[in-house]
Amino acid sequence: MVLKSSEFNPDFPKQIIESGEWIFGDHASSFQKCYQCGTCTGACPSGRITALRTRKLIRSALAGIDSILSGDDLWMCTTCYECYEKCPREVKITDIIKIIRNIAAEKGHIAEPHRKTSLLVFKTGHAVPVNDEIKKARLAIGLTEIPPTTHKYPEALEIVRDIMEDLNFCKKVGICRETMDLEPLNVQKSEE
Repeated sequence: MVLKSSEFNPDFPKQIIESGEWIFGDHASSFQKCYQCGTCTGACPSGRITALRTRKLIRSALAGIDSILSGDDLWMCTTCYECYEKCPREVKITDIIKIIRNIAAEKGHIAEPHRKTSLLVFKTGHAVPVNDEIKKARLAIGLTEIPPTTHKYPEALEIVRDIMEDLNFCKKVGICRETMDLEPLNVQKSEE
């Protein structure tokens, strides 16, 4: 891979580490141990059906190619932790991808399906709300029709919404509390 100086940001790897340290501690810097063996890509179930190549994503992060923030690959990871468990260098790949996603979201880059899922959490407290089919399935296996979550305790939903608001999550994702819908995102350009 040949890079022009305009195609990389030498501070991007440091930004990843600094952004993730308070949540993941030493895990945030673990991607610096990656020697590009490709085990992560071989283990990735999402990579079998999408264009996601985990090794390439990590290599780009290490090289300071911050254009990955606006790419689709970043959002194809299902956070299954297969790469994390298989890595011979114990690189905490899934954590690194989450950190990079957070950086991307801060700049207004977030995949539309993730925005829609976030809106469902805001509206219902669940990424997958309970519908009639799920209620029947729950009863069939001996569970209560409605789980003991925001569906059963609607007052808890306001707590979830307040947390999302307090963390500025709604603004990052583009959720409007008044309309209960998504608004266009304000996308920031990468530093040159």
